[in-house]
Amino acid sequence: MSHDIKIDFIYLSEPDMIKAGVTDMPGCVDAMEEMFALLHTSDYRMAGPNSDSHGAMITFPEESPFPTMPKPTADHRLMAMPAYLGGDFQTCGVKWYGSNIANREKGLPRSILMMILNDVDTGAPLAYMSANLLSAYRTGAIPGVGARHLARKDLKVVGLLGPGVMGKTAVAAFIAACPLIDTVKVKGRNQKSIDDFISWANANYPQITTIEVVDTIEEVVRGCDIVTYCNSDETGDPSKYPLVKREWVKLGAYLAMPAYCSLDDEMEKGDVRKVLDNTGLYEAWYEEVPKPAHNHIPLPGVRFMDMVEEGLITKDDLEDLGAIVGGDTKGRQNDEEIIILSVGGMPVKDVAWESALEAVGSSLADVVMSRVFIQNAADTHQVMEYVGSKFKGIDPATTVTCPPLGSTVYKVELEVTAYRGAAMAEVENISTAQ
Repeated sequence: MSHDIKIDFIYLSEPDMIKAGVTDMPGCVDAMEEMFALLHTSDYRMAGPNSDSHGAMITFPEESPFPTMPKPTADHRLMAMPAYLGGDFQTCGVKWYGSNIANREKGLPRSILMMILNDVDTGAPLAYMSANLLSAYRTGAIPGVGARHLARKDLKVVGLLGPGVMGKTAVAAFIAACPLIDTVKVKGRNQKSIDDFISWANANYPQITTIEVVDTIEEVVRGCDIVTYCNSDETGDPSKYPLVKREWVKLGAYLAMPAYCSLDDEMEKGDVRKVLDNTGLYEAWYEEVPKPAHNHIPLPGVRFMDMVEEGLITKDDLEDLGAIVGGDTKGRQNDEEIIILSVGGMPVKDVAWESALEAVGSSLADVVMSRVFIQNAADTHQVMEYVGSKFKGIDPATTVTCPPLGSTVYKVELEVTAYRGAAMAEVENISTAQ
């Protein structure tokens, strides 16, 4: 027996993603905060034996008998990053991560990313989308979630190393969480990146009244309430990663680190609170790479795992952002403690920021027509009572029929037509009821 089964999905380019709201940073911070609460209750899955893996990466040998095989050059990564997220999201998907630092020589972004969303039950594709902005905004939003719980409430000054896309989204997230921010100290790789950042800040955040361009990393850190490193470089030698010295750090500072970072001995001491965005992620990373792990993954959280292995600290000295968001661990406890948050890359974040109809910038409120197919006519009242509760106040044109469906295991089939923005249109309700 053959059935005329149609699997349909949408493609969203980067302009489509912008129209859908991917750059809504306050909304992204809210979504990431909700995601962390689910992480704390374990209502999620990622890859690997502990369901916390960053993803599966293709690696290339130093020497190969095949002349066309790529070489393991700097930051050359091909990776699949799958995840499922429960709660109200009930979404699964996978991000494909292609990265090569040599892309800059070709006028391309270092990383070129795509995302696919799937129906969590059938696995059928729902959407295939450009994911560079998606990834940048969800990564930037995590420091914003941290700022809500770990930063001082009166903070005003941000220190930024690396004013590229990730640097911009981190600043946007800080402002979403801490509206008193009015000053940014910035160090960039070149004048163009700095000029781009200044133009972006002036156009989007008039509350930033002072942008101070600095020449050294020390100047990025000194006197700042928030410090974030959003730079890219080569892994391998932690002594070459951008450093944070304790003597530079202001009392009460919050440091959010989603990129290359090395800490001096004083910053590694126990009175600096060390927070991971997901402890399981760092445990999985530590199992997957050679040691010392910080030579291969340049985040401070991976250095913390090396420190545990070296006996310098215990796992009890590490805190989890999900536990803080969930209320089981306290956030900032006084105005003088120094807190550092390590921000890793979790595909569950991408899934959180792209779910169901929200992935195309729509919602149930945009539905203008529905067709309900009910296998057993005796179920009509129960089905339509539920459908009616979902569409109450939306009132799409609806037809109901009771035909045979593709299999007796199917009880109901629902088709809807939605137009992005229809909920905002001015409409006239016409009732034909007598």
